[in-house]
Amino acid sequence: MEQGHSCCTASRETENTEVTAQKKGRLERVSGGSTNGMARLDGGSFLMGTEDDEGFPQDGEGPIREVTVDPFYIDKTHVTNKEFSRFIRATGYTTEAEEYGWSFVFYLFLQDEEVKRASQVVQSAPWWIPVEGADWAHPEGPGSSVRDRKDHPVVHVSWNDAKAYCEWAGKRLPTESEWEYAARGGLEQKKFPWGDELIPDGKHMCNIWQGTFPNNNTAEDGFKGTAPVGSFPANGFGLYDTSGNTWEWCHDWFSPDYHIDGPRDNPTGPPEGDARIIRGGSYLCHDSYCNRYRVAARTANTPDSSTGNTGFRCVRDV
Repeated sequence: MEQGHSCCTASRETENTEVTAQKKGRLERVSGGSTNGMARLDGGSFLMGTEDDEGFPQDGEGPIREVTVDPFYIDKTHVTNKEFSRFIRATGYTTEAEEYGWSFVFYLFLQDEEVKRASQVVQSAPWWIPVEGADWAHPEGPGSSVRDRKDHPVVHVSWNDAKAYCEWAGKRLPTESEWEYAARGGLEQKKFPWGDELIPDGKHMCNIWQGTFPNNNTAEDGFKGTAPVGSFPANGFGLYDTSGNTWEWCHDWFSPDYHIDGPRDNPTGPPEGDARIIRGGSYLCHDSYCNRYRVAARTANTPDSSTGNTGFRCVRDV
């Protein structure tokens, strides 16, 4: 198995012709979907990126640059299992995890014998286990269910799956610049959506890892896996979980340097690439290993990859 930033996610090692066919294509603006459950953001200019010492320069987090985005609507929360199930019932869509027959699950959610049976692992991150039968409706594989997780973010969805959902809903995935503008909640150059302190006055503000990664999660924030959307305070724009809980797919192809000299007005990323941007971090992020729950942090995964810590939210144009 391949991996990108494998502490964050794991990637399929495939020769997917559909991925190759989608290496080109520009953003299509959409304004037909319902705005229920969305926040209308005025847009404007903001300082994107960071040059903080805690960042990962190799990810292309810097330089800090002034970027402008047009007004747009964005989901206040991640798309939930309940919402995704409506899409499946309405369309009969088959996710890529179902087509491949497996998806990546974090090892602590599995029985010891399931981990031992794994025929392949991510070499640099053996905590990611490819589990046969794991998909959005069976997050830990056969025998697991989302019946008691209807208000949790849907996971095990690829970029292609997320795009299909957005198209059904009359929406689209956010550009990376739209996502960061929204995630910052009106604050300028703060580390997190609420400020610079991770746990202000001892209050947990997001769902990330506590303890020693990857073997001991004390779950001091209340959750070892996904949390119901809205479990933590909203940011200044009324958006939830823009740090932690699950990674969020964005429209853009990943590049560590395209943005340095790229457009500053409604940027949509490189014209082609091999991996799509994900933002926001997840319940597996920890300061000792992957502090990519910061609002300027970025990483990526291949468009056909799916894991138990990656979901998405939608936007639509005004």
